[in-house]
Amino acid sequence: MRLGFGLCATAFVALAPPAASAQGRLDAQYEATLAGIPVGKGAWTIEIGDDTFSASAQGGTAGLLKAFSGGTGSGASQGRVVSGALVANAYTATTTTQKKSETIRLVLAGGNVKDFSIDPAPPVDPDRIVVTDAHRKNVLDPMTGSMLRVPGNGEVLTPDACRTGAGIFDGRLRYDLKLDYKRMETVKAEKGYHGPAIVCAIYFTPVAGYIPDRPVIKYLATERRIEIAFVPIAGTRVLVPFRMTIPTPFGLAMLEATSFVTSAMPPRVAKTN
Repeated sequence: MRLGFGLCATAFVALAPPAASAQGRLDAQYEATLAGIPVGKGAWTIEIGDDTFSASAQGGTAGLLKAFSGGTGSGASQGRVVSGALVANAYTATTTTQKKSETIRLVLAGGNVKDFSIDPAPPVDPDRIVVTDAHRKNVLDPMTGSMLRVPGNGEVLTPDACRTGAGIFDGRLRYDLKLDYKRMETVKAEKGYHGPAIVCAIYFTPVAGYIPDRPVIKYLATERRIEIAFVPIAGTRVLVPFRMTIPTPFGLAMLEATSFVTSAMPPRVAKTN
């Protein structure tokens, strides 16, 4: 789940002129499948205001997988909207399985991690590449990073929206993500959004906090077929994932929105006497 959020992390925090008091909300439901078999479900809620934003998500295993490896997770991020860019100041993620529960907390300021914790503290692994203070500068948390801010005031669904990258820190792992444009297509949720989407290729490069011999790290670092389809939150210049696909040795892994309801909210009007 942590890596799933991170691989969606694509926001490049550019301080560009914002749209005039744009606000929007998203309420979405997602289903995860592996080789066409349902393995998980989740929900994501995002609110973007004039000067603040918040996002929260929760999900868990489903179908046959739940009988063998039950688990749930939740995450939240909040912060300020600075010149149209989303600048987080706090991030929390909790995962619970049959064997344990873990909570990660980050405190951020200006793109730098000021404090973080993992509860309970994980054991020290000598094979893990150490995360230094320098690795925790100029980064995004996984959830804020999943929201792609398009600078400027023109069309948001253009190839240039994909041509960006970001550094991500999830409390344990520090990695870089690079995007590139692939194509435009039309997507349709069972409820809500039906319209254009921009499809980006995404490339994962581990930097620190990982164990080099782990097969999943090696696989993701060399895989070149991971895709994310982005669509906009109404009333904003923020794109969020509608669908994500990752080829695996066991079949295609896919996270896709089944419900994607987004609405623009009118700007606040200052009171006058």
